[in-house]
Amino acid sequence: MKITNDKTENSQMFLTIEMEPEEVEESMQVAFKRLNKKTRIPGFREGKAPRNIFERYLGKEYLMEEALNDLIPTAYAKAVEEQSIEAIAQPQIEIEQMEPLIMKATVPLKPTIELGDYKSLKVEKETIEITREKVDEVIEQLRHQHATWEPVEGRPVELDDLLVMDIVGTMGDKNVIEQKGAQYQVVAGQTFPVLGFAEQLVGMNPGDEKEFGLEYPEDYGDEELAGNKVMFKINAIEIKKEVLPEISDEFAKTVGAEFETMTALRERAEFDMRERTEQQSKMNFEEEIIHGIADISKVEYPPVLVESEITRILNQQFQRSSQSLEDYLSTVGKTEEELREDLRPSAEHRVVHALVLSKIAEVEEIEVSNDEVDEEIENMVKDSTDKKEELKKFFNDPQIRDSITQNMLSRKTMEKLTEYSTVAKPSRKKKTTGTRKKKKEEEK
Repeated sequence: MKITNDKTENSQMFLTIEMEPEEVEESMQVAFKRLNKKTRIPGFREGKAPRNIFERYLGKEYLMEEALNDLIPTAYAKAVEEQSIEAIAQPQIEIEQMEPLIMKATVPLKPTIELGDYKSLKVEKETIEITREKVDEVIEQLRHQHATWEPVEGRPVELDDLLVMDIVGTMGDKNVIEQKGAQYQVVAGQTFPVLGFAEQLVGMNPGDEKEFGLEYPEDYGDEELAGNKVMFKINAIEIKKEVLPEISDEFAKTVGAEFETMTALRERAEFDMRERTEQQSKMNFEEEIIHGIADISKVEYPPVLVESEITRILNQQFQRSSQSLEDYLSTVGKTEEELREDLRPSAEHRVVHALVLSKIAEVEEIEVSNDEVDEEIENMVKDSTDKKEELKKFFNDPQIRDSITQNMLSRKTMEKLTEYSTVAKPSRKKKTTGTRKKKKEEEK
């Protein structure tokens, strides 16, 4: 076997592996003996057919395929050992030539991270003032959530009304929409079922019928409708308007039994808003720190890490959703490959940031002890009313426990980084200062 290291780039090693004919023949003979024992060939007992008869009956290609199933991983393992390669994932292997047998292997290597001067990075922390106007907006949203819809008489449909109607949408001789007694809020700019539909309903009176056509955009999610014109037939039945509750202590009580007065409701609204904004400000601040460090660092990693992260994002998304990946792709009119490409920038972002955090944890000698993980798990289950022991057993599964450890390590590392960053006075704008150079500038 001949092994050639063609090149190493992007944390990948590209190998050419050429097998000697004797090695290929030896693997084919082993495969023949294994297959012959469990293959029934007319005129011979199992395991007794000569190899030439076996190949004539099943095909030499079949035997070669079986031999390669053993030969490829064995040859790759030997090549990795001889080249002293520390692979972090399975390689991509392609057969370039059959005679002699030549394989091309792309081997993912451990990422390399050269950190910039992250200790001198300065980041401003954004804070958002909680004003009375913002609290008023929350109260207004609550009013809309607790509003009632009452019938309207003596006037036609206006924007923001709720129209009860029968609707039929046809494309050619096919009904693509058909619903009786549909309730539709007439909101300007509404894109459902298609842009311009809501505006066509304005001015209708109960009992009116109206027909109109609208074209769906070329990039519409449903391929059947995309770029086509649909004729709509509307029969208006009833108009309703939104009636907002008066702002009073009674309204506060309808929002929650714990609110005796509007003052109590406003105080809770302000408290919740402050909690959310502070949490978001903290997240933005930490993101800006990591982004800044990534900008002044050089990070190189194999593409397989991004592919794995894309797969992880998809798995998380559809584990939490009742919709399957296939149904989602059908809805948005995309292939899985197109969806993966859409997720690629986000996955690359996550990979770089995770590698940077991991390297800083290594440099700073930040660790998470078993006792700390045990304490974290105890905190996670302490509010459980039942099945506490089952939960603890679940969290102590080696894979889950490792995930908890990694999250804690990231948190501790982030805390260390916020100590290094000088937090300026509260501002509505985030700024990152210091010695920051884009990777492109470093590469020039």
